Parts: sequence; structure tokens; C-alpha cells
Amino acid sequence: MQRIANTMMVFLLIFSVSAVSSEIISPSPYVVLENIGNKLFNRIAANQQEIKKFPALMQDIVEEELMPSIDYRYASYRILGKHLKKTNKSQRAQFVSSMRHYLARTYAAALMQYKNQQVIFEPEKSVKGRKIVAIKMQIVDLNKPSIDVVFKMRKNKKTGEWKAFDMVVEGISLLSSKKAELSKRIAKQGVEQVSVELASIAK
Repeated sequence: MQRIANTMMVFLLIFSVSAVSSEIISPSPYVVLENIGNKLFNRIAANQQEIKKFPALMQDIVEEELMPSIDYRYASYRILGKHLKKTNKSQRAQFVSSMRHYLARTYAAALMQYKNQQVIFEPEKSVKGRKIVAIKMQIVDLNKPSIDVVFKMRKNKKTGEWKAFDMVVEGISLLSSKKAELSKRIAKQGVEQVSVELASIAK
């Protein structure tokens, strides 16, 4: 279970999806997925020695390469679920901000485990008329069983950008798991308290 959780954190970040702002020229999410993943892998590989000496460098890489490609606002709203209607604008903004920083720090820590894993991408398919797409990938690690991963991506109707909001590893959804964990805490402590706790963890 821990291996699955670590894999979910690492590869959600590694293969977060981004696209150009124009919907007309926006590339296929399959193409963007591979491009973003390769770019991130190459940067981490090129800075392995520096990262070992200065672990904080990984945080910079995450902020620059990954966070712009993660639909953390949409994911935050999905995590809030039924509690979303009970929040005001300020509370929602606070929760989204806390979740963003929490994810960035968590992803940076998870990416420290990167050891040149091989990734096999699913062949490109038509996404015409679709707003949410699930893309399959396989993570191949030497001396370990391969892991099947499904990324869920959402297309912004205004900008045409494709961004990752969830991933499923061996049937376990990262979004659903986090929602189940935080929903109980929100119901008991309130969204503002949970936001403060997430922000504290992210420091």
C-alpha cells in the first residue's frame, strides 16, 4: 500500500498535463503528457548531484515544472465535495491555497525517490468533443513489478488547457483517497481549521 501511495504521488507530478492557451492549437493531451514528463525527468536527471546536496532544489523544480500543470483548484473543489456549498469565497480560496502548497511539498518529497524509471505511454487516441480524458501508462522499474497507471485530465473550457486532477494506481484513486481522508476532518473541525493544518504541514 505504501509503494502504491508513493507511486501515486511521484507520477501524478511527473506526468501532470499542460497545454498552450489557445483551444484551437491546443495539442493532444497524449502528446502534452509525454512532453511534460520527459522534460521533468530530464531536468531532475541533470541535477541529481545538486539535489543531493541541496534538497530544496527539488521544491523549485516542482514549482516551476509541475504546479502550473496541475488543476489543483478543481481537485480541491472535488475534495471538498458536499462541503463546498457550505463555504464562502474566502474559505474556498484559503483551502485551495493550502492544498496547493501541501501538494507541492508532498510532490517534492516524493520526487526524491526518482530513480530513472521507464515509462510507457498509451498510444494517442481521438479526444474530440471530450472534456475529461483518462490516459493509461505503465511504470517499469527494474527488479520490481510493473505498475499500471491511469491519469485523469480535464480540459479548461476557456483556455483549452489540459491539466491533471487525479490518477489511479492499481485501482486506487489519489483524489478519492484524499477526499475520504479530509472529508471527515472537515466535517468535524471545519474547512478553515483543516486549511490551517494543511498550510502548517506545507511549511
